[in-house]
Amino acid sequence: MSEAYDLLIVGGGINGAGIARDAAGRGLSVLLVEKDDLAAHTSSASTKLVHGGLRYLEQWAFRLVAEALREREVLLKAAPHIIWPLRFVMPHLAGMRPQWMLRLGLALYDRIGGKGTLPRSGRVDLREAPHRGTLHDVLTKGFEYSDCWVEDARLVVLSVMDAEARGARIATRTACIGLERGKDRWRATLRSDDGERQVTARAVINAAGPWVDRVAKTALGQGTPSHLRLVKGSHIIVTRAYPGEHAYLFQQPDKRVVFAIPYERDYTLIGTTDLLYDGDLDTVAISEDERTYLREAASRYFRSPIAEDEIVRTYAGVRPLYEDNAGSNSTVTRDYVFELDDRGGAPILSVYGGKITTYRKLAEHALARLGKVMAIPGAPWTRDAPLPGGDMPDADFARFLWQASERWDWLPPETLLRLARAYGTRMAVLLGEARALDDLGTHFGGDLYEAELRYLVRHEYARTAEDVLWRRSKLGLHLPFEEQAGVADWFAGVGA
Repeated sequence: MSEAYDLLIVGGGINGAGIARDAAGRGLSVLLVEKDDLAAHTSSASTKLVHGGLRYLEQWAFRLVAEALREREVLLKAAPHIIWPLRFVMPHLAGMRPQWMLRLGLALYDRIGGKGTLPRSGRVDLREAPHRGTLHDVLTKGFEYSDCWVEDARLVVLSVMDAEARGARIATRTACIGLERGKDRWRATLRSDDGERQVTARAVINAAGPWVDRVAKTALGQGTPSHLRLVKGSHIIVTRAYPGEHAYLFQQPDKRVVFAIPYERDYTLIGTTDLLYDGDLDTVAISEDERTYLREAASRYFRSPIAEDEIVRTYAGVRPLYEDNAGSNSTVTRDYVFELDDRGGAPILSVYGGKITTYRKLAEHALARLGKVMAIPGAPWTRDAPLPGGDMPDADFARFLWQASERWDWLPPETLLRLARAYGTRMAVLLGEARALDDLGTHFGGDLYEAELRYLVRHEYARTAEDVLWRRSKLGLHLPFEEQAGVADWFAGVGA
């Protein structure tokens, strides 16, 4: 007899993770399948911001911006260890959007999301430190506003962990290769390294990101219309380009904006681009033209131009945007859209678009939409529920960090901060009964020890060195090749 579930969720990115968490918390039996690792594609290739989307105001996307700004506050409280405030500085350059337009947009941005906890926008004198000497002398005036940074892949993993804690089944490295519709249930064929198996579900939620149309066609037939515009966004990581913990937002002659953001202590993240994509979804990579575009975009503002040899790493992802026939890739809607099909049998709900910031509301709306054709128990509950590691009194990370420094006073300060940021209150699970660094097992370099690898395998679905070094952390930027190879050897051996 095949396994039976209420919901089969296809896709282990941010949308699938959020829906699995919400549904499991309402008492539905849930199976989430992902053909690769969690957040292996689009959801780990973002600009890593929880934000309202200032530029979406130009597109009159007021509902989306207002929802995102409200969700920014919700997520800050739910995961204060992996989400924190960031101040953005927007220099004014002659020939770009006029100052009155920027002031008006920021005033609306401050108001549209309701009362929040972050500082409001204001003017900034770029002739003063830390901007003096960093930006071109011609840049003297600007504006600043608040949004938030997020560890995007960790947000996905923590949401899935919470879903599993509430009863969901999670199957990574498991592809859904067949969907057969019945009157009351779907029969799905799943393939993993262990072979093929079949499961049934009352409904399918297709949250496959860039593959969403392919899954829909698998379920509904080759005649299913396409609804996606695939848009590639690429980023470059360069050696630290400026001092300070603020980010920059740079307007460009093509009306786009490019961010420069402090990244992993020693680097600056610069992105993103917007290009139509029709290539292999499993091998998305930055192009030479995109590298040049991003370097020139930042160099238009930085006194010291960004040179090609300063790029230490790049990444790219494909945004699965709903095709609304917009004239440019940067103006196509970033809102989410659902396609519900229950004609002739059990329902399938396909999810198009969406943003990391609004993933929790997307999940609520997805279940409400599915609730029109099948019984969904319970009510929305995630608004006030912390994610794993985020259960800190008053969501006060600074207080937690101080308490952690007293409890684990043997940890070097940089190690303490990294672990606190990554794991929050779950540091206690990771560190266990350790009383010294020697208790953490094999040292792989930097501040990575075997205890962390074992935790990530046991609790966070890590199966390879890449899962650890480039998604659940960015330690790959800090460990030399030989030490990264040691992590790969551990996974290949008995340690994993």
